[in-house]
Amino acid sequence: MANVSLLLIAKGEHDVFLNPRMANRHGLVAGATGTGKTVSLQVMAENFSRIGVPVFMADVKGDLAGISQPGSPTPKIMERISALKLGDYAFSGCPVAFWDIFGEEGHPVRTTVSEMGPLLLGRLFNLNEIQGGVLSLVFKIADDNGLLLLDAKDLRAMLQFAGDNADQFTTEYGHISAASIGAIQRALLELESQGGDKLFGEPALNLEDFIQTDGQGRGVINILAADKLMLSPKLYATFLLWMLSELFERMPEVGDLEKPKLVFFFDEAHLLFADAPDALLQKIEQIARLIRSKGIGVYFVTQNPLDIPDIVLGQLGNRVQHALRAFTPRDQKAVRAAAETLRANPKINVEKVISELAVGEALVSFLDEKGQPGIVERAFVLPPKSQIGPISSDTRRQIISRSVIYGHYERVVDRESAFELLKSRAEKAVESPTRPAQPGPSYPGGYPQPPQMGFPFPQEPRAPRPAGRPRDTLLTAMAKSAVRSMGSQVGRQIMRGIMGSILGGRR
Repeated sequence: MANVSLLLIAKGEHDVFLNPRMANRHGLVAGATGTGKTVSLQVMAENFSRIGVPVFMADVKGDLAGISQPGSPTPKIMERISALKLGDYAFSGCPVAFWDIFGEEGHPVRTTVSEMGPLLLGRLFNLNEIQGGVLSLVFKIADDNGLLLLDAKDLRAMLQFAGDNADQFTTEYGHISAASIGAIQRALLELESQGGDKLFGEPALNLEDFIQTDGQGRGVINILAADKLMLSPKLYATFLLWMLSELFERMPEVGDLEKPKLVFFFDEAHLLFADAPDALLQKIEQIARLIRSKGIGVYFVTQNPLDIPDIVLGQLGNRVQHALRAFTPRDQKAVRAAAETLRANPKINVEKVISELAVGEALVSFLDEKGQPGIVERAFVLPPKSQIGPISSDTRRQIISRSVIYGHYERVVDRESAFELLKSRAEKAVESPTRPAQPGPSYPGGYPQPPQMGFPFPQEPRAPRPAGRPRDTLLTAMAKSAVRSMGSQVGRQIMRGIMGSILGGRR
């Protein structure tokens, strides 16, 4: 495999290069608001794209879309180019694909309820341990009875069904609390009211669509419109964590490559770890430790290094540390922590310099060819070659419409799943005449066993519906009859990502 050139990221007393062979060892871009983190992210993404590495990043402020357009020689840019002696600097844009959960500013992004799984949904719904356990039981019941959970209405129908028949599931699955079912339903309703239910459905995202290059061999930069998504911080963090877990689960082992297969920038990374239970933190640490062997580099972008748990921070070998303001004891602790995690340079008092850095200036330490942290350098990050700031709506629409995947994710598919199956069975049971009682074994209370029963519990014989009485509603009909016929379905286990698997892995 041909060697890939080093990536020039910053210039100080020495030029500071990022080695593509070490880019999958993850990284951290940190600094206070307004110190230049976004520009650093943009410059790194440009360099990765240039050598054919696709990139994913979330645009939380709406100003990363400009990377699709060539930059312009503004006075500040030209001043920086002159100061850094970049004589051959040519402005250029990068190939870009826009994505949006809400389908407004990019291609719609969807996953299914089953792929998201109960663990991540529990965090998204802010469930406690007991409520999360009940949600896991609902998923298990759906799995055992071949009921696909694809979108929000599937989950709602399944919750209603499990809640109405909780007593009959207790022996095999455990106690299903009505209070917990109610809490999950309320959380789902709140998510729907915020538009978050658009995340669930089909066609689900094919992660291979993130790993694309253009006709010139440049990596496509995938930009998720996240300015509206940030109004629901847990939805933002949960979705990005789901993406990481799916990449970890689906990508093959490739070892150390000359360059990564994909670089993933996780902006506002503190949202990922806020109030995360220990089980989830362990999964995040596992992904950060092992996903590099899949050829994927993850770069966390945050204001304060203390936002990242130590067990994850220790996995981040490439560092770009912008200025930190030491106004409070916690800020001072963060400055000391940042200084201690950088390889010392005898010419620099790192702890003192961190609070003195100018906008666009950073303390940079990248891994060398042996995987060891380089000596920290005080340097100015290069100006981006692409446009800084947002683009017009017309330009965005043109880029979306020219995309090779345009039209695929825009077309919603609603195939038969849990909601449709339960509804169909309920309607058939209501419309069919009442069957006469058949001789057979009796159960307590003298009820004969219905021939089509799928679970070993007695059923009340249904009396004929009086003339003039309105038909049962869907939910009432499901409660009366869906259990009776579910046992005839061939159980089919639903594939889920590693973060959502009830039993700890995809079956």
